[in-house]
Amino acid sequence: MNYMTELAAIANRHGGIIETKTAAQCGISKAMLYKLCKEEKVLRIAKGQYILPEDLQDELLSVSRRSENIIFSHETALFLHGISDRTPFEHMVTAPSNCIPSAAIKSECRVYYIKPELFSLGKTVLKTPFGNNVPAYDLERTVCDIVRSRNKVGTETFLAALKLYAASPQKDLNKLYTYAKQLRVSKVLRQYLEVLL
Repeated sequence: MNYMTELAAIANRHGGIIETKTAAQCGISKAMLYKLCKEEKVLRIAKGQYILPEDLQDELLSVSRRSENIIFSHETALFLHGISDRTPFEHMVTAPSNCIPSAAIKSECRVYYIKPELFSLGKTVLKTPFGNNVPAYDLERTVCDIVRSRNKVGTETFLAALKLYAASPQKDLNKLYTYAKQLRVSKVLRQYLEVLL
C-alpha cells in the first residue's frame, strides 16, 4: 500500500483533514500515522487530526469535526455570513448546556451555552473561506445571539452587526422576531432596530 497516495486521497475527500478513524478505515494504523508524523510526511494539527505538509489548515473545519455538539455562533457566524470582514481572534461556538465540550475546544474557542431545546434553533451549514461546509447559525439567530451577549461581545461589534443586518438584502425580519421571542431578546432588539430600520 502506498500510504501517502491513500492519505492524499483521504485529505482530498475530507477538506484537507485526515482523521485517525478515517485513516484506520482505509487500513492505515495510528502507529503508521505517528511514524509518518515523525518523518514530517504528515502534520498533527489536533488530537486525531492530521494534514499534509503542503496543505493549509482549515481551522474552522478542524474545530467543527471535534464535536457534533457545537455550532459556530456570534462573531464567527457573522464572519462566515460575510457580515463582518474581521476574522475573529478566537472562534465562537455555542453548545447545549447539558454537554461540555472537550478541553481542546475550550482552549481554542469561546464557548457559549444555551438550553438544549434552543440549541438547534437557526442551525444551518455555511462555507469556510476554504470552501468546506461547517455548522453555523443563520443570520437571524446570529443577530439574536449578539443581542443576548451584547455585554460580552462589546458595543462596537454589537452595533456594527445590527447596522449591517439592517442594511442586508437577505434579512428576514419575521424570522428574526420569531427567534427573538424564543430567545427572550425581542424588547431589546426592537429598541435598536427601530432606530436602524
